[in-house]
Amino acid sequence: MVFHQPADVASFVIGDPRAGRMVMLSRRHMLAGAIASLGSAAMADAPMRSYRPVARTAPREALDGIIARAGLTGQVSVVLGDPTTGRVLESHSPTIAMPPASVTKAITALYALETLGADHRFITRVLAQGDIRDGILDGHLIVAGGGDPDLTTDQLADLAQAVQAAGLREVKGDFLIWDAALPRLDQIDPSQLPTAGYNPTISGLNLNYNRVHFEWRREAGNYITAMDARSDNHRPPVTVARMQIVNRDLPVFTYARDGDVDAWTVARSALNDSGSRWLPVRVPALYAAEVFATFARSKGIVLGAPRIIASLPSTTELARVNSKPMPGLLTDMMRYSTNITAEALGLTATSRISSAPHDLATSAAGMARWAASRAPGIAPTFVDHSGLGDASRISAADMVGFLQAPDVMARLRPVMRNINLVDANQNPISAGQAAVHAKTGTLNFVSALAGYVRSAAGRDLSFAIFAADLETRARTRNQSDEVPAGARTWNTRARRLQQDILQQWALRAY
Repeated sequence: MVFHQPADVASFVIGDPRAGRMVMLSRRHMLAGAIASLGSAAMADAPMRSYRPVARTAPREALDGIIARAGLTGQVSVVLGDPTTGRVLESHSPTIAMPPASVTKAITALYALETLGADHRFITRVLAQGDIRDGILDGHLIVAGGGDPDLTTDQLADLAQAVQAAGLREVKGDFLIWDAALPRLDQIDPSQLPTAGYNPTISGLNLNYNRVHFEWRREAGNYITAMDARSDNHRPPVTVARMQIVNRDLPVFTYARDGDVDAWTVARSALNDSGSRWLPVRVPALYAAEVFATFARSKGIVLGAPRIIASLPSTTELARVNSKPMPGLLTDMMRYSTNITAEALGLTATSRISSAPHDLATSAAGMARWAASRAPGIAPTFVDHSGLGDASRISAADMVGFLQAPDVMARLRPVMRNINLVDANQNPISAGQAAVHAKTGTLNFVSALAGYVRSAAGRDLSFAIFAADLETRARTRNQSDEVPAGARTWNTRARRLQQDILQQWALRAY
């Protein structure tokens, strides 16, 4: 049995904690994923179907006809523009303000890049408050987060190794945690289910995208479960999250906070012989602290129970790890649609612009003002930096206006994902120089795609395709199912509509 939530159609990566949707895996599902990956690799080497560019027809008639045939409920808004001239070439209901979903990340990416700079890195440090003599710290040891959304268990292992290499053998004082580099958010979008891994807690000290790995297997009729902070080279067990199996059918998962522990339950009927799922961590600073303490103990450095502090005292740095440079962070965010990365980047960029205290809503509003100054004439509304909140709004016309602003294409297109053109049977389509680089966005009953399409003749164009059935979304949002009835079918049809529109643009004789 598979449990998943569409957060972004480009984000599905089995077992990868960066993915926008999290999947409960059995061995059968892992095998299916491996076969699917092999199939994708084979497809890349397969002969490509080729179509000649079609003769020009009346653009509005062609676009309106494609949208009418799709039969989507709700509204559809489409704009095709020319970045060279700034002209709109084709449109359908261009000024309707709609939720951009994860297309928001395209604006967040440029906001972060131009505000923080391409050389910006998030830094996680280990600090000593007090004197160190003969390897003994007569004071407190502090792990200080810098807001890195990409911090992994392996990097905490590296930090512990570096602290040992610096000569530290014993800590007489307390083990302190500083996570105030970013405002702490229990969830990006409080209206969504707390069990959703794509809706993580945001903190100044994050780990593994603030997700913990839950794994189970059945032996002799009983289940053995494990909660760990696995990464490429390590899988330390954790106690800040615990799981209890209960006899029920629904809901599949429940969550409650028990002091500083994430207390989960799972329905026994939902478990097969073996499988796993990444679940959100709601106490990320303590999660990271426990994992670091495990590695420190393996080096002979025993630490006490962690305590979170609100401000940093005067200290000496013992070790640090840096995040990957900005271009790598942006490329991963756009490829995997990692919501935590978008929020960390957006909140950090706002802090660079203004030292005034800010929460997520204030920061998102600041990004909207920045976007309006970057592309005069547009008027977006953002409630976050990731697109997870459906109260954000931007029209297709304004999105294209942003994409066509000076120097935007040169900076954004390289970090956007290549979108293959495929027919109804998922066979790849090729024609001349036709190519699409764009950002996808998906919520239940919301589908968005925006970026750049190169025509078969080699002409670069900008576009936005937004679709949403907000009435159905509002009616179904309080259901306990992460994917309400009808959502998957609606979103599949919306993606097919995107393909049909893109193909007539790419293959048209522009």
